[in-house]
Amino acid sequence: MKRFSDLTEQEVLALAITNEEEDSRIYRGFAEGLREQFPASAKVFDEMAEEEVHHRTMLYDLYREKFGEYLPLIRRQDVQGFLHPKKPLWLMRPLGLEEVRKFAENMEFEAERYYRKAAESARDASVRELLVTLAEAEAGHESLAHKLSAKILTEDARAEEHETARRMFLLQYVQPGLVGLMDGSVSTLAPLFAAAFATHNTWETFLVGMAASVGAGISMGFAEALSDDGSLTGRGAPWLRGLVSGLMTTIGGVGHALPYLIPDFYVATVAAVIVVAIELAVISWIRYKYMDTPFLKAAFQIVVGGVLVFISGILIGSS
Repeated sequence: MKRFSDLTEQEVLALAITNEEEDSRIYRGFAEGLREQFPASAKVFDEMAEEEVHHRTMLYDLYREKFGEYLPLIRRQDVQGFLHPKKPLWLMRPLGLEEVRKFAENMEFEAERYYRKAAESARDASVRELLVTLAEAEAGHESLAHKLSAKILTEDARAEEHETARRMFLLQYVQPGLVGLMDGSVSTLAPLFAAAFATHNTWETFLVGMAASVGAGISMGFAEALSDDGSLTGRGAPWLRGLVSGLMTTIGGVGHALPYLIPDFYVATVAAVIVVAIELAVISWIRYKYMDTPFLKAAFQIVVGGVLVFISGILIGSS
């Protein structure tokens, strides 16, 4: 691995050519990954890829004029203390729109920094002039991503992409998380309070609540992950949905099990009931906020179900 300061002008230009070619392919990957859900932004990255190809052509023409046809293979990872290899975000599916845009802005910043650093050490006037020109092209008054976005992404396109991103967020995170939270909060009420009123032992009740919560979380996680692979429904990676659903199911059950760490049975029970009320209110608010369900309707549906399960647990435990 060589230090940047030890690179010759030939190697500086060769590295710049490699970087521009790699960046253009990264932008193509972004465009393909976004095309189905975010066609307007995909067009932005197609334009950015073309811009990088143009930069590569300018660099290669100057390189051949100065050093001939042989182009040494030198890459980012071959140079110490400067540009670092990028994680392969462009290979991931589905792609997050904002994450991709921020990644592209960082790429431009790195490219500008490289060209300015290279121009400082260039002795040849024509090489230095081209490097400064490319640095200005990468920087500008605003990033290339913003300039292209302003040119291509109309207000209607932005609104459409925002709605698509919101819908994907609902399908991939909110919906499985909400289902898990509802299941964990409601389904564990009966075994928890049945154990509480059957034993009047807070520690044993806590253990039953934890077992019911963890078991329900594992069950819901697998059920959600195996429900579909997300390729047709747009619900995202099955393992991610399963993780969200399982985790929220466990949290929903653990919430009202924790009060039974309090040694006094009646104090613990009152605290658990308060926690249950808070959980049901939170679930109602999430349904109102993200699922377009009127708050009173959502609260009524959740509270009725929760109360029925709660009473069932008390009756079973007291019998």
